Amino acid sequence: MSMFESTLLFTVILLPLLGSFCLLWITDKKSLLKVALSFSFLTFWMSLSLWILFDRSTSHFQFVIEGLWLPFSNIHFFLGVDGISLFFILLTTLLIPLCILSIWKVEKHVKEYLIAFLLLESFLLLVFSLLDLVLFYFFFEAILIPMFLIVGIWGSRQRKIRAAY
Repeated sequence: MSMFESTLLFTVILLPLLGSFCLLWITDKKSLLKVALSFSFLTFWMSLSLWILFDRSTSHFQFVIEGLWLPFSNIHFFLGVDGISLFFILLTTLLIPLCILSIWKVEKHVKEYLIAFLLLESFLLLVFSLLDLVLFYFFFEAILIPMFLIVGIWGSRQRKIRAAY
């Protein structure tokens, strides 16, 4: 596997996180939407390269990244993509730009809304690519935080708080 292929998955996961970090310093609503949409579309295009480079002739995990998570306990984390998670990653990276495109009329707390969506995208991508059960559970539960905020603050009905819980 080339150096590009080994860092491609890591880049796809970190792009929305970097985008949410960049949104912290922007105040103009139009600029916020453009930056969030740019980062989400860039993430989608990068995930398409995952699909193009994916080897369908093997059942092994691809784009595998191994790293030391807790060095004092010698605990590692593993990221990788298989044939099923690849399509979940593609679906996630396709839907988030569509969600951002659909919120052009949101008026309150636009910055926080976009940050929540980009964090949600990073967490979802981590869930679909983690090969470690403990971290999978952690990030699966972490998805609930931005979802709770999105539904509870920007929900469309009176029962949005109840729906968020």
